[in-house]
Amino acid sequence: MVVHSAAGGVLAGLDPEQRSAVTAPAGPVCILAGAGTGKTRAVTSRIAHRALTGDISARHVLAVTFTARAAAEMRARLTALGVGGVQARTFHAAALRQVRYFAPRLLAGRAMPELLDSKVRVVTLAAAKVGLRADRAAARDLAGEIEWAKSSLVEPGEYVVAAAKALRETPYEPAKVAEVFTAYERLKRGNGVIDFEDMLRAAVWGIEEHPDVAEQVRGQYRHFVVDEYQDVNPLQQWLLDAWLGGRDDLTVVGDASQTIYTFTGATSTYLVDFPRRYRHATVVRLVRDYRSTPQVVGLANAVISQARGTEARLRLELHGQRPPGPDPELRIFTDEPAEANAVAARCRTLVEAGTPAREIAVLFRTNAQSEAYEKALTEAGVPYVVQGAERFFERPEVRQAMIALRAATRSIPGETPLPTAVVDGLGAVGWARDAPPAGGAARERWEALSALVQLAEEYAATPEVVPIGEAAAIERPVTLADFNEELARRAAQQHVPTVEGVTLASLHSAKGLEWDAVFLVGLAEGTLPTTYAKTPEQVEEERRLLYVGVTRAREWLWLSYAAARSPGGRARRPSRFLPQLDRSGGGERAGAGPARRTERRRSQVVSCRICGATLLAGADRKLGRCPTCPSDLDEELYERLREWRQRVAEAQKVPAYVVFTDATLTALAERKPGRVEELIAIAGIGPRKLGLYGDTVLALVAGAGVDEVCS
Repeated sequence: MVVHSAAGGVLAGLDPEQRSAVTAPAGPVCILAGAGTGKTRAVTSRIAHRALTGDISARHVLAVTFTARAAAEMRARLTALGVGGVQARTFHAAALRQVRYFAPRLLAGRAMPELLDSKVRVVTLAAAKVGLRADRAAARDLAGEIEWAKSSLVEPGEYVVAAAKALRETPYEPAKVAEVFTAYERLKRGNGVIDFEDMLRAAVWGIEEHPDVAEQVRGQYRHFVVDEYQDVNPLQQWLLDAWLGGRDDLTVVGDASQTIYTFTGATSTYLVDFPRRYRHATVVRLVRDYRSTPQVVGLANAVISQARGTEARLRLELHGQRPPGPDPELRIFTDEPAEANAVAARCRTLVEAGTPAREIAVLFRTNAQSEAYEKALTEAGVPYVVQGAERFFERPEVRQAMIALRAATRSIPGETPLPTAVVDGLGAVGWARDAPPAGGAARERWEALSALVQLAEEYAATPEVVPIGEAAAIERPVTLADFNEELARRAAQQHVPTVEGVTLASLHSAKGLEWDAVFLVGLAEGTLPTTYAKTPEQVEEERRLLYVGVTRAREWLWLSYAAARSPGGRARRPSRFLPQLDRSGGGERAGAGPARRTERRRSQVVSCRICGATLLAGADRKLGRCPTCPSDLDEELYERLREWRQRVAEAQKVPAYVVFTDATLTALAERKPGRVEELIAIAGIGPRKLGLYGDTVLALVAGAGVDEVCS
C-alpha cells in the first residue's frame, strides 16, 4: 500500500504526455522530447514509477547519459523520488567500470592498459612517423578525425573511402590521415595504452566473446534508459546492443531537432529508425515547453518549421506553457563593433534592472567571435565568463601571435601601414590571408588570428591626434608598436578574475543550458550558416544550431547581426534561417502578403535614434527607438495631445484612434517635431492627416494650449 501510494505521488503534477511516457508498458519506448518539455522529469519518473510499483528493481537499471553533470542530476532526482540504486552514468564511465571489473578475467591476470586522457600527444608522434610536422591545432584535428573514424567503426584501411562517402573535410589528404591513423594505432599498442574508443570496444568484446561476462552483465542490467539518443554514435550503439543482448526493455529520449554533433560521428539515425526497429514500440511526444515564454517558443517553431531532411521527420511543434513575455528582438547594426557595444550596453541595462549576470548569455557560432564581446563587456563594466573555451587573449595561438607582433617591430619599417604590418608579422606564426585550413581546430586558430587582423584594420582607421602647438594638431598614423600596446591593454583588462558574470559561449557549448536572457549574435550569412557548410545536410545542422540557441532563452531573446564585419566593410546578408519577426507572438507569418509588407518595410531603413539599431516593427519605427531603449517622453505634451485628440474625435463623432493612435501620440511627445519635414517623418502621419492636423499639432508641440487651438 505504501509502495503504490508513493508511485501515485510520482505521477502527481505530470502533464498528459509525460504521464503517458511514465506509465508506458515494459518494452521499447521512444520519448521524443522537445526543448524545455521536462524530459529529465519524465524519464526519472518512469524509472521511479516502475521501481515503486514493483515492475522492476532499481539495481537492475542502467541509465546512460552524455555528460557527468546530467548523470548526477538524474541520480539526484531519483533519490528525491525515493528510488536509490539506479546506475546513471555516461557511456564511457559505464564501460570503464565494467572493463576494470572484468579485467582480471579478460586479461588473464595482466594489468589493464593505461587509458589516454587525450590523443593529441600520441597523434603528434604518429604524424612525425609519417613525415608530418603537426602543430597543436593540426594534431587536434587529426585526433578528431581518428575519433570520428573509430566512433563510426571505420578501420585505418577503410578511412579514405569512408571519409569520401561522409564528405569529411580532412586536415590533410585522406590517404595521409589514414597513414597517421595507422601509425597512431601502432604507437598505442607498442606503449601499452588504449583510448576511450578502445575501451568501449573492449566492453563490447568482453560481452560478445566471453559468455560468462555476458551472463553477468546482462543479469545485472535488465532495463536500459538512454538520454540524448540523437547523439549516439555507431560505437555506442554497438555497446548498447551488446548490453541488451536481444532484449528490448529500452527507453530512449531524444530530439532530432537538436542534432548538432554529426561532425563527431553522432547520428540521429537510431532515434529516427527506432519505431521501425521495434515495431511494437511506444512513441510519446513531449511538446509542452515549460522553459520559455510563448513568444520564444513561437520563434523556435518558426526557425525549425523550415527544416528539411531526415531529422525534420521527427520535428516537434512546441506549445509554450509560461505566461506571455516580451517579443524577441531583431536588431541590425552597421558593423560588428557596433553590435558588440549595443549588446554590452543592453547587458548592463538588464543587470542594473535586476537580472543576475549569471542569467544572461551571449551566444555565437565560433569561439573567435568572443573577442569583440569580451572587449565591449569589459568597457561597459559588465563581468563575464567564457563557457567551454579560454578567453580570447588567453588562447595559446593569440599569445604566440602577440609575441610575434612585438618581435616584428624590430624588422618591419615603421611607415608600413598597420594592417600590412600585422599580416606580415603573423606570417612568422604561419598565418596567411588565403583560405582557412581544413579541420576545426586549425580553422579556429586561423579565425582567431584573423580577428587580430580585423582589430588592426579597425584600429588603423582612427589615426592618433598629435598636438603641434597650443591651437594646432596633426594626425599621425598608428604604428605596429601602438597596436601592440593596445593589445596588451586589452589583454590586461580581460584578465580581471570574475566570480559571476554574463556567459559568453558558442552555440555548441550552450547545448543543455538555459538562461533568463539570451543574445544570439552574428546571425549573418557566412557565419550562420558558416561558409564551410556546403551540403544540404550541413546547412540543416546549422539551422538546428540556431534552433538550439533560441530554445536556451527563458524570457528575453535578442537576435542580431552586423551589415558589415568592420566599419565600411563589405555588406552582408542576414542569415537565411531568420524568420520575419512580428509583434504578435514571435513567429513567422505564412503567405506572400506579410512577406511583401516586410520587404516594403525594409526598403526604408529606420534606425533607433538612441542606440542606432535598425528598426523593423511598425510601432518601433513610429517611435523611432527600440521598445527597451529609454523613453524621452514629454508627459505634459502627451496629455495635451490626448485632450486635443479627444475633442476632435467627439466633434467628428469617430473613435479617438481614427484621429491618431496612441503610438503616434507617443511618438509626437517623444520626438517633438518642430517642422513639417520632421512631422511627416513620423509613421502614421501621411498627406491627408498632415493637411487636417499638421498646423495644429505643430502649434501644440510649440507650447499652445488645447483651448487655444480648438477655439
